[in-house]
Amino acid sequence: MAVRLVLIICCVLFAGSAGARPIIDSDGRVVVVEHPFTRIISLYAAHTGNLLAMGAGAQIVAVGRSDKQLPGLPTISFRDDPERLLALKPDLVLIRPMISRAYPQLVRRLEQSGITVVSLQPAAMDELFRYWETLGALSGHERQAKQMIAAFGAGLAEIALQVEHIPEEDRKQVYFESIHKRMKTFSPGSMAVFVLESAGGINVAKDAVQVRKTNIAAYGKERILSRADTIDVFLAQKGRMNPVTVDMIKNEPGFQVIKAVREDQVFLVDEKLVSRPTPGLLEGITTLYNILYPLLNQDTADGK
Repeated sequence: MAVRLVLIICCVLFAGSAGARPIIDSDGRVVVVEHPFTRIISLYAAHTGNLLAMGAGAQIVAVGRSDKQLPGLPTISFRDDPERLLALKPDLVLIRPMISRAYPQLVRRLEQSGITVVSLQPAAMDELFRYWETLGALSGHERQAKQMIAAFGAGLAEIALQVEHIPEEDRKQVYFESIHKRMKTFSPGSMAVFVLESAGGINVAKDAVQVRKTNIAAYGKERILSRADTIDVFLAQKGRMNPVTVDMIKNEPGFQVIKAVREDQVFLVDEKLVSRPTPGLLEGITTLYNILYPLLNQDTADGK
């Protein structure tokens, strides 16, 4: 996976970007970018975070209702009357596929008014860098997007140097929960699993079945318990998608037989660090590395 990502990084960095060119978004919509968009409504916090990282924050005129990254800007919901969005005179509205599926009338109304709508959400790590490059092209920050990609690759390589010194027999076997109430994990190839594996963890749910075209995978309690003795660490993302606590996991009927529960190795990690397609994934990898291998981290800090 790491070698493959390096190849993708190289392809992105050396791809040409001169002149108008078409972009195909996550809904299959073709958009020809002839000039940068300067009045952008971002209805997904990851879009906002990435545009800010590229230096395009001044071009954002409104964000989603739960997005706290630009206090002072108007906040918009995709459930709002489209006239609220139109009143801000955007030239681009950035959404993600769940919005276009649930609120197609919003997309139609915006497009009828001459507003460009682009739906983006990378479903796997292989799509992450093209997603950043697309945001760079839309905002006129292609050079900065390439710099983000290069910096991410360098950070990834630095973490990999630490991980490669962990013997295979010492690697932690991990179950990574995505939604506790539904007993779901992350699909193989998802960003969260990439974060886990980049941190030196071994995903015990490699046989998980992806739910539609999402990062989520079905994994019932019976299957989790069948691996109870091999789960060294039980991780769970925590956030709006999974409002869970350590006690909820430990007190889940039947979970007391899980090795990680018995040995008090249950941890929560902010979903923004493992599921959101931003440079924050590097922080997520470091966070998981420190959870999985605290002694090794201490040795590094002590200079051993």
